[in-house]
Amino acid sequence: MNEKTIVVISQDAALSSIIERTLNTTYRILSFHNIQSAIDYIYNSIPDLVIIDINEGDSFTISVLNNLKGDPIFHQLPVLMVIDDTQDIPRWETLLVEDYIKKSDFEKEGPSRVALSILRAERSVEVNPLTKLPGNTSINKQIQDRIDRGEIFALAYADLDHFKPFNDHYGFTRGDEVIRIAGRLILNIVKNKQPTDSFIGHIGGDDFIFIVSVNLVEDTAKEIIDAFDRIIPTLYEADDRERGHIESLDRQGNTKKFPVVSVSIGITSNSQRSFTHYGEVTEIASGMKSQAKRSRGSCYRVDKRQVLT
Repeated sequence: MNEKTIVVISQDAALSSIIERTLNTTYRILSFHNIQSAIDYIYNSIPDLVIIDINEGDSFTISVLNNLKGDPIFHQLPVLMVIDDTQDIPRWETLLVEDYIKKSDFEKEGPSRVALSILRAERSVEVNPLTKLPGNTSINKQIQDRIDRGEIFALAYADLDHFKPFNDHYGFTRGDEVIRIAGRLILNIVKNKQPTDSFIGHIGGDDFIFIVSVNLVEDTAKEIIDAFDRIIPTLYEADDRERGHIESLDRQGNTKKFPVVSVSIGITSNSQRSFTHYGEVTEIASGMKSQAKRSRGSCYRVDKRQVLT
């Protein structure tokens, strides 16, 4: 079972020490002095919980936190707020946190409140346990909501090529690392390209989708491909990397040479056609992804058909 990661954000060194001492035998604790220093890590590697110490009147921290939680990628991220004993109970309508605890109660009640916050998030929100990205239910809802609002958007379907032979050859641990890296790359690049109103989802296995503006989707796909092709070879043993392939069994049980894992991306949008159901969008993007997979190496293909209804 993977160790849960908790990000602690506090300017109170004594509180940070109490939290770490109380939780570090059960969780991986990463402490940050303020939300600005923590935000890059949260975007790069979505933690299982954020514990945040917000002083009254700290409008900047509240604004950054609310913006983060307002993003569909991070709305499932549970946040436990620590308050002073004299502080009033937070106004939940203006602060996007799931629970709170008083500083003086943390040593006694902290472990149970933390465990409950994480468990509640896992039960109530469908996310992929490996990448912590939203899964199929959230993906379908995102697409359908955009269609229903009449929003113009592009959807890209990314799939890894030759992943199964890699997984069989090197084992599940290294295979899982490839999936995690792919999820982080897509998340980081999409969010850098379009910080708001974008979406990234993990369909399952080695399949991902992302939604961005039509004018950004091809540049985003190119950047994902470039980053993926730079990083993935480092996960191969030196001899395999030098040869440019591994030997593994194909689906018929025959030994075959497989090239380095690559990524194929299929792209569609509703800028030149209209859709009424999320299934139509994902079906066309999947078809374009299948076209991309016919080419050797990483590439993307765009649906350019103009069908207006």
